[in-house]
Amino acid sequence: MQLVPDQYFAEGLTDWKNTLVQLTWQSHIAFVYDRATFRTLRTFHYDGEGWGLTHDAKSLILSDGTATLRFFDPDTFKELRRITVKDRGKPVTQLNELEYIHGEIYANVWYSDRIARISPASGRVVGWIDLKGLMPRDQLSSDGAVLNGIACDAEHDRLFVTGKLWPKIFEITILPEKKKVTARHAP
Repeated sequence: MQLVPDQYFAEGLTDWKNTLVQLTWQSHIAFVYDRATFRTLRTFHYDGEGWGLTHDAKSLILSDGTATLRFFDPDTFKELRRITVKDRGKPVTQLNELEYIHGEIYANVWYSDRIARISPASGRVVGWIDLKGLMPRDQLSSDGAVLNGIACDAEHDRLFVTGKLWPKIFEITILPEKKKVTARHAP
């Protein structure tokens, strides 16, 4: 089953109530699908590129590869607000895959092994998850095989990461007291 027509490059995807919302990279079009049947319900237009998509309790949150995250009304798709993501006062660009976890926005930084933990109120980076060495380079097929996937299983409080062209998915645990990450290959 093909959901997105060939002329589009599909990118970020998130669930919203009984729907799935999917961005396209450079076409400025998002698709809204019925969650049960995957039938396209509607599309909407947005400015800029679509890189990553997540949501909080009220808004869809979109990344476009810049330091700006935009918040949209899920019903009207009207832009509500923007934040600029900064770490120690400097903008953090290349924000890609997004996930909303425990009141923070997690965003991987394209072509790096780091995930920023971002305050949705201020855009300030409140912490980093360093995944350097998680996937050994000798197990990757190309330079394009980079960290690019974050998923949260909220029901079981589990966090998963993977990458483009990675042969594995990892379950990671953030240990706040020691500020370390533990990882294991997900079954």
